[in-house]
Amino acid sequence: MLDELKRQVLEANLQLPKYRLITFTWGNVSAIDRKKGLIIIKPSGVEYDKLKIEDIVVVNFDGNVIEGKYKPSSDTPTHIELYKAFPKIGGVVHTHSSYATSFAQACKEIKAYGTTHADYFYGNIPCTRILTETEIQDDYEKNTGIVIAEALKDIDENAMPGILVANHGVFSWGENADTAVHNAVVIEEVAKMACRTELINPEIKEINRYILDKHYNRKHGKDAYYGQNSI
Repeated sequence: MLDELKRQVLEANLQLPKYRLITFTWGNVSAIDRKKGLIIIKPSGVEYDKLKIEDIVVVNFDGNVIEGKYKPSSDTPTHIELYKAFPKIGGVVHTHSSYATSFAQACKEIKAYGTTHADYFYGNIPCTRILTETEIQDDYEKNTGIVIAEALKDIDENAMPGILVANHGVFSWGENADTAVHNAVVIEEVAKMACRTELINPEIKEINRYILDKHYNRKHGKDAYYGQNSI
């Protein structure tokens, strides 16, 4: 079932250690088949160097395992809530990448200081509010997804394809699993740059809006001209 999507999810998960976004098993990637209403996700706690396509788990929107010999990622309810909240996304990634997670632990957004950030994220990458004790104790992973959707209530998730969860780590998304991983890589890099920028110049201000607009729109706007029409 869904062999091609499983292959894509396997390959996307294997990108996480390649790009040093995870340590041990601290992360996961999923993708969705919206027509079938099924989510394909990494199994919980399985080491990346042992991960095989037959290990990938298929669940429905209730989190029930439809196919697979392992339990799905413990973050599956968060992925489900994101797919519910953002009907255009096709892949979700969760990481604890070092610099971005440091911002999450500081409960601080990653400010847009330069054009690298602006090429991917249309503004500061937000950090969610801290979950309440009740939210942690009752459906923690589901409530993590809900608080992400809450933080992006007035933000286009396509223009802001990632977020920091306070005290926790990074979630990113995209049109497919590969794009979601790409965005997770960018979040870690711009977090690293932002940290160093603030150390070099603690008085630095965010990038001027006209530069932000130019760089974001030349890649993503209606008149985008970055890259090739076809390769």
